[in-house]
Amino acid sequence: MLSTLPLFAASLFALASSPASALDAAAAKALAAKSACLACHAVDKKLVGPSYKDVAAKHRGQADALEKVSARIKSGGSGMYGPVPMPAQAQLKDDELKLLAGWILAGAPDQ
Repeated sequence: MLSTLPLFAASLFALASSPASALDAAAAKALAAKSACLACHAVDKKLVGPSYKDVAAKHRGQADALEKVSARIKSGGSGMYGPVPMPAQAQLKDDELKLLAGWILAGAPDQ
């Protein structure tokens, strides 16, 4: 399991630095806005919920981070960052959940 960690990190770096990621980042940001995520979250400061950079830092180095964050977005919940509940985004498709989670784990880049 530890041997997959460098590969996972390299994959995230490649995703964040590839030309296609600009389109993915734009799509993820648009999806976050459409899903009202940006009403409670910001890239680099706590609003109602944690900043995306704080979420990325909390999950840094976890091989299953993409799955964990995707599941949390889908199910919502509270307790991980405080008592305020995050509403579930159960209507999102798996690829949309992974797009959002990958973008958040990359620090929610603009491009």
